[in-house]
Amino acid sequence: MAKAQQEVLSVAEKKEKRKPQAKTKVAGKKALARAWVGRKPVSHGTAQGFHIVGIGASAGGLEAFEAVFRNMPENPGMAFVLVPHLDPTHTSILPQLIQKCTKMQVLQVEDGSRVLPNTVYIVPPKKDLAILHGNLHLVEPTGSRAVRLPINYFFRSLAQDQRDKAICIVLSGMGTDGALGLRAIKEELGMAMVQTPETAKYDSMPRSAIETGLADYVLPPENYFKELNGYKPSRG
Repeated sequence: MAKAQQEVLSVAEKKEKRKPQAKTKVAGKKALARAWVGRKPVSHGTAQGFHIVGIGASAGGLEAFEAVFRNMPENPGMAFVLVPHLDPTHTSILPQLIQKCTKMQVLQVEDGSRVLPNTVYIVPPKKDLAILHGNLHLVEPTGSRAVRLPINYFFRSLAQDQRDKAICIVLSGMGTDGALGLRAIKEELGMAMVQTPETAKYDSMPRSAIETGLADYVLPPENYFKELNGYKPSRG
C-alpha cells in the first residue's frame, strides 16, 4: 500500500509541475486511477489555511446533502467537496440542486481546480477524485461501478494532503463506502462526522462508519455547522 500511495503523489505532482502533452496526461490519469491511497499519509501534502470538508453519500444522499447546506451559513470559512456515490443521471444535476440550498458558489470539479473557501465542489459523473497541494484531480475509475469506492478514495487522498485540517462526513447510503476513508482521516488527527442512522434514508453507510469507533460526532445533517465551526486541529 505504501508504494501505491507514493505512486499517487508522484503522478499528481508531475501533473502540477508541467503542462502535460495529451498522451502523458492520459497515462498519468491511468496511473493515478490504479493507485489506491492506502497507507499513513506522508509529508508531501500542503494543508490550506482553512478546512476542507469531504462529504460522501450514496442512496438517499440527495436529501442529506440538501439538509446540510440549508443549514450552512453563506461564508462558513471552509470548503466542501461532495463525493456522491449515486447514479450518474443524478450527479449530473446535483450542482443545480445544491445551489438552490446555499448562497455559496457551487461548482462541478474540473481537473486541476484550486480549492477555495466558501465554495462547494461536486465530483462529476463517472469520475474519481484526488487532491494534492489543495488542487483537485479527476481520475478515471478502474473496475465496474459495483466495486468502486469513490468516497474512500477521496477521503484517503484528503487525509494525505490536508492531514489534521481534513474533515470527513459520511451520509446516507447502502454499503460500506466511507468507513475506510474515515479511518484514514482519523489516523491524521482530522475530524470525522456521521449522519445519525435514524435520520438516514439508508443507514448502511452511516452504521459502517460508526462501527469504526472513530467518529467524533454522530448528528443529523442539519446540525453540523456548530461542530465544524468549532473544530481546531490538534497539531495547531
